Amino acid sequence: MTEKKSKLATVIVITGLLAGTLDILAAVSRYTIRTGNSPVRLLEFIASAVFGREEAFSGNAMMGVWGLLFHYFIAFTWTIIFFLAYPRIRLLRANKFITAIAYGAMIWLIMNLIVLPLSRIPAAPFDLKQAIIGALILMAFVGLPISIMSNRYYSEK
Repeated sequence: MTEKKSKLATVIVITGLLAGTLDILAAVSRYTIRTGNSPVRLLEFIASAVFGREEAFSGNAMMGVWGLLFHYFIAFTWTIIFFLAYPRIRLLRANKFITAIAYGAMIWLIMNLIVLPLSRIPAAPFDLKQAIIGALILMAFVGLPISIMSNRYYSEK
């Protein structure tokens, strides 16, 4: 691996970990305040997208681990997509803050309109307030770090 690719890989890993960690901390905080449940229940909910509700909430301790792994897989996927698109799409370089807002909104839309309906999570009634909060979290804690870190990486070249 060349030094350039190695540096890009390192920045992507750091950015994916940062975005994934900020997002899960916001989600866990929001979830535990709203429900009073353990954060493990949220991770089991994430795992239920793949394993289904019955298996994810069966008491198997690995379901929380799977949920966390799926969460970071998704965070890394969005990070990699952005880092690959950044040098190719001039609009992404226009303003890192507006880009962060737009990217967070796009993530929310794709996750809620495409990914979740294709998962094993049952459809829930739409709640505008919760949708806005979820989108704002993605803008601030996923879109913003990804936008800032990619801007910093590509500006240093």
